[in-house]
Amino acid sequence: MTTPKVEIYTKWGCPYCVRAKALLDRKGVSYAEYDITLGGPKRGEMEQRVPGASTVPQILINGTPVGGSDDLQALDENGKLDALLGH
Repeated sequence: MTTPKVEIYTKWGCPYCVRAKALLDRKGVSYAEYDITLGGPKRGEMEQRVPGASTVPQILINGTPVGGSDDLQALDENGKLDALLGH
């Protein structure tokens, strides 16, 4: 099974971002982090990839938006996150 591509859009000082990254770290998953604290092209990219997204973190697995920190936690609690991560 191939390792999924995990991406996370974050902002500096965001406790939800820290929580989501900690969960991914516990799962042993590497991820690409895009800091959009100051806006810029990555913020526009996030808005294009996740229409309607105005908060961080925004987490994508293999290009599919899975939501934010609470959504990631819910996937884990429901036993669905490991399958998405290829575990």
